[in-house]
Amino acid sequence: DVSVKIPLGALTAITGVSGSGKTSLVHHAVVPFVREKLTRSASEGERLHDLESGPMKRSPSLALRASAESDFIARLVEVTQSPLGRTPASNPATYSGVWDEVCKLFAQMRDSKLRGFRASRFKFNSPSGRCEACRGRGVQRVRLQLLPDVFVTCPTCRGDRFNAATLQVRFHGLTAADVLRQRMDEAWEVFANVPRVAGVLKTFREVGLGYLRLGQSATTLSGGEAQRVKLATELSRESSASTLFVLDEPTTGLHPVDVERLLSLLRRLVSAGHTVVVIEHHLDVIAHADWLIDLGPDGGSRGGQIVAEGSPADVTARGIGHTAQVLGERWRSVVDGSHLFG
Repeated sequence: DVSVKIPLGALTAITGVSGSGKTSLVHHAVVPFVREKLTRSASEGERLHDLESGPMKRSPSLALRASAESDFIARLVEVTQSPLGRTPASNPATYSGVWDEVCKLFAQMRDSKLRGFRASRFKFNSPSGRCEACRGRGVQRVRLQLLPDVFVTCPTCRGDRFNAATLQVRFHGLTAADVLRQRMDEAWEVFANVPRVAGVLKTFREVGLGYLRLGQSATTLSGGEAQRVKLATELSRESSASTLFVLDEPTTGLHPVDVERLLSLLRRLVSAGHTVVVIEHHLDVIAHADWLIDLGPDGGSRGGQIVAEGSPADVTARGIGHTAQVLGERWRSVVDGSHLFG
């Protein structure tokens, strides 16, 4: 059995070797508990303050204090690596909501007004604007008897998704299909003077996804990419409600430069009054966290216990557990370690 405290308004890293119980603690105990309490508090008008978890069992017994203070959890956002969608129609533009804004822009063009086109015509599910051969997907499914189905480019629209009439409308010389083919970096420049679009695209660039195309099929994204699409979407919303963000190894597949960008964004969330909990192995994230909860001492039957809690500096100073040892070695290898725990 374990008991943990997760401070609000801080970046907490859940650490430990593989199989030490990180996922069980966060996804099977803390997240269901908070979700249940938020549902209950919505009906009771209760504000949630100070996360405390009691014994961690199959049905964990957890406690949460209600407070009238200003610091409380009003929302829970679980940013996982699960797919954005299971069909080629799903993509970063539709998931983030930025495509709704782009559709409004196309509807304001002179050619749209002359033809009576509304914003809905530029959505993939609109029978009036889409290519009917592929139903706005840009691809067609080929069913195979003994092998998995495959998707091929629609021969009618050649992957454009829209019918010929819809593609007559242009924004800055680009059709809706052209915009969907653009990378986030390119589109950000095109829509620089459209705050509602540029703001979302800017966030995608900040999380290291500037290379993704707006219309890139969700089925082609890795788990790490899908997670960052979700994070960018939440960041772009800039909700004022105090939120608990839960991320599972968000640095997966990231270059060190992108890890720095991610850390900056997580810090931005904390500075805005939100709470961030990450399951992590990456030393940069662990070292820059406000609070560590290290599980272990090893994996499997030798896991599931709290080895150490506290700031990275405190955990390192105590020297208990694998995480403390690795952080200590890194500390000793740096002449000026102020950047590590600063």
